[in-house]
Amino acid sequence: MIVQNYVGCDISKQWLDFFDETSSRCQRIDNQADAIAAYVAGLDPSRDFVVMEATGVHDRLLRHALAKAGVPFSRHNPAHTHHYAKSTRRRAKTDPLDARMLSGYGRRYQPEAEPAPSEEVEQLQSLARHRDHLVDTRATLKKHLAEAFEAIVIADLEETIAYLDSRIKALESLIAEVIRQNQDTARDHALMVSVPGVSKTTALCLLALLPELGQRSPKAIAALAGLAPFDNKSGKLNRRSQIQGGRSRVRRALYMAALTAIRTCGRFKSFYSALAARSGSKKLAIIAVARKLLVVLNAVIRDKIAFA
Repeated sequence: MIVQNYVGCDISKQWLDFFDETSSRCQRIDNQADAIAAYVAGLDPSRDFVVMEATGVHDRLLRHALAKAGVPFSRHNPAHTHHYAKSTRRRAKTDPLDARMLSGYGRRYQPEAEPAPSEEVEQLQSLARHRDHLVDTRATLKKHLAEAFEAIVIADLEETIAYLDSRIKALESLIAEVIRQNQDTARDHALMVSVPGVSKTTALCLLALLPELGQRSPKAIAALAGLAPFDNKSGKLNRRSQIQGGRSRVRRALYMAALTAIRTCGRFKSFYSALAARSGSKKLAIIAVARKLLVVLNAVIRDKIAFA
């Protein structure tokens, strides 16, 4: 039986620090495609397992190289690994020590390997984030416009907002074309928008930022989106369960979808009204509708059957 060797990797923009628990050896390489390919070529897919923190785009080259070589890997929330590091009573912090810590984290929790990265999902993620950035910028400029009084400032703001309108519209057309080019993605997008309250923008957000949709249990998918309630009870303390963590952008999109679903669909409106009356909290009821929407979407994508 082959014993799993957990290789910890601390990631920065400039370089990667690896710690191999079998050899107890630390190694630093440049965060460049050629250097990463050379290092990964020395790993054994049947034995080595790379553990890293989620670091945005800086781990992209490594993940693709590992997937191409068939080497399993997993990424983890830095907050979780930080608490693990504190539990080991380690005070010093350097990149090599963080790599060693991640190796120990892997040995302690033995995580499951992540699926290979998808070029299409990453493209949609990049486009969706860019669109969100332009929309946020436009919203900020509209606030400035509402407070402006100088004619030259007003004219400049209106011109900039009009330009952003055109760029957002062009970007949305590009996103729609990317979705249409893949049969499975186009099908899933159509299935999502069949659910009341789910717009094309919400469907894009879910496709890009929640690729696990349809592959996890209702509880697991709700936790990923930060819509799963967690108990807060200890001794005589008995507070109301609250949602926490998860993917904030996905949660915001589902919250807005829930507002639309409550207005346009009798089924969700009845659910909302009953829960709001019972709990005395409209916000709690809206969050519950958002969670219900997510569970419905999860089933729709899993079963490949449109909402009815």
